[in-house]
Amino acid sequence: MRPDWAQKDFYAVLGVKKDASADEIKKAYRRLARENHPDSNPGDTTKHDRFKQVAEAYDVVGDPEKRTKYDELRRMVASGGFGGGFGGGFGGGQGINLEDLLRDRAGGAGGGGGGFGDMFGDLFGGGFGGRRGSARPRAAKGQDVESTATISFTDAIDGVTISLRLTSDTACATCSGTGGKPGTKPHVCAQCEGSGFVTGSMGGGFSLNETCPACGGRQLLYDEACPTCHGSGRGASSRTIQARIPAGVKDGQRIRLRGKGGPGQHGGPAGDLYVTVKVSGHRVFGRSGDNLTLDVPVSFDELALGAEVKIPTLGGSPVTLRVPAGTPNGRTFRVRGKGATKADGTKGDLLATVEVQVPAVLDVDARAAVEAYRIAMADKPLRSNLFDQARS
Repeated sequence: MRPDWAQKDFYAVLGVKKDASADEIKKAYRRLARENHPDSNPGDTTKHDRFKQVAEAYDVVGDPEKRTKYDELRRMVASGGFGGGFGGGFGGGQGINLEDLLRDRAGGAGGGGGGFGDMFGDLFGGGFGGRRGSARPRAAKGQDVESTATISFTDAIDGVTISLRLTSDTACATCSGTGGKPGTKPHVCAQCEGSGFVTGSMGGGFSLNETCPACGGRQLLYDEACPTCHGSGRGASSRTIQARIPAGVKDGQRIRLRGKGGPGQHGGPAGDLYVTVKVSGHRVFGRSGDNLTLDVPVSFDELALGAEVKIPTLGGSPVTLRVPAGTPNGRTFRVRGKGATKADGTKGDLLATVEVQVPAVLDVDARAAVEAYRIAMADKPLRSNLFDQARS
């Protein structure tokens, strides 16, 4: 985060009060983001800049932890809480280094850390409460990695372990992350004097530590940059991992695998792996939420007279549907516990829908039977009320 944030009123940017609730802040942000989004205002640089300001403000006050630190810093500065009568903003005093003030408040020149230094250290890039030259690179979480996996319908229902080949950001293999050409000796960065940070002005006499732009916080520089990473110290690595896709996963579902992403920096934790699952279709079964669906072909006489119809289940033994006489076409029967696995470990149901199949060709005996049925039903027309209902 940038030091100049301490001088910005993010609440005013969002048009909310300082004590606004999280929901009020979110609603204000969404409204302003819609009004000023670049996609909705092509060529309008004023709205583009406004969109950036709104996004920056929400990034801070929309995060409870950042908001607490932001509020405390502004309260202390506005009330002269750094001592010496600096109330009234950032305008008082000359040559005042905010790092020194925070260190003093945390326990004096020889203090062991904590207090305000710890509170605001991560807000402005670290370095509060420490001595020049003693700063260490901060631990950082590794890169989050995105991947896509296509699995079969059956594997989605039962769960499956798959192999994924991933590419993520890591330390350069040539220079081991130093950024220097192998065989060359490093020297202490002249710009930050080996601290990894430089002092940046906030205006009004205040200053804060920022990551050194010359060494990128690594504290050391090489006369010759690494030919592979060109001095960045970073490279790409490929690896294959085994990922467990849980039973019951849905098509398009995004699975988070903690700690399976890129490696952390300076002792930080590894990033996460996000796998978007694509599920192939099945020739017989479909899916509706946690239930499986099945269309069951039946004959007219089976619905008219009743029947016992054997149907398949996915990966299990067949079951028998007892179809009552007079069952209408399109009725759905529920077979409990034969569906997909739910989040709580229980099973959904199988929904079997009966569909009458009309034969394309009838043999002589079948045709005679159907004609006899037509004659028997001639005095009971199915559409007797259709035209009366249409007229009314």
